[in-house]
Amino acid sequence: QVQLVESGGGLVQAGGSLRLSCAASGRTFSSYTMGWFRQAPGKEREFVAAISWSGGSTYYADSVKGRFTISRDNAKNTLYLQMNSLKAEDTAVYCCAASRKTGRPSVYEYSYWGQGTQVAVSS
Repeated sequence: QVQLVESGGGLVQAGGSLRLSCAASGRTFSSYTMGWFRQAPGKEREFVAAISWSGGSTYYADSVKGRFTISRDNAKNTLYLQMNSLKAEDTAVYCCAASRKTGRPSVYEYSYWGQGTQVAVSS
């Protein structure tokens, strides 16, 4: 059992930066692969980034590669998503998720999800 709570969303201008956080509790945080997903109005949920248990391996969607950085602090049971050079197309509800699978889990292999935090980017 894992509980996830996102924070850090808001309204920013295109080209700006935002840092999202995901606080985890209930189970050993370091035992899970962690990921960020987003969903824009009328669109399907899409993968953004993922990070391995130790933080040694990261994965990014092509749309955010070079602009977003995923990281984790296991001592603080917290996952982060640093978003730079934001674009209007980044506007979405961002959710963090935890998976028991190693490697790069599919969206269906994430067992726990946060409620999401809204990110709005004005052009």
